[in-house]
Amino acid sequence: VQLQASGGGLVQTGGSLKLSCVASGATFTTYLMGWFRQVPGQEREFVAAVSWTEGDTHYGGSVKDRFAVSRDSTENTVYLQMNNLQPDDTAVYYCAADPFYSGFYVSEADEYEYWGQGTQVTVSS
Repeated sequence: VQLQASGGGLVQTGGSLKLSCVASGATFTTYLMGWFRQVPGQEREFVAAVSWTEGDTHYGGSVKDRFAVSRDSTENTVYLQMNNLQPDDTAVYYCAADPFYSGFYVSEADEYEYWGQGTQVTVSS
């Protein structure tokens, strides 16, 4: 499985960005696709996730109501729409894949078997 994340960049406070993650190398029907972020020196933080078939969405508390996760099965792509960005959202954002969606432990990084390379998001104040 390969995950290719893109769409990061520099944005001002209150701005928006849309991240993309192109997935390949498997049939993703049972998968949970997640987004995490990490700041140097800190643990990886769960941002959002979407189940490939059901379309169930899950969000971390700090981004709920500002971010939206979605997937396009025809393009094998997962998106993270980020609105009203704040300086605390500055981090490297990673796309991840858990082969077996169960509805549980969706925010646990250890549950995700595959990881993309990360894309930097910087929010200026």
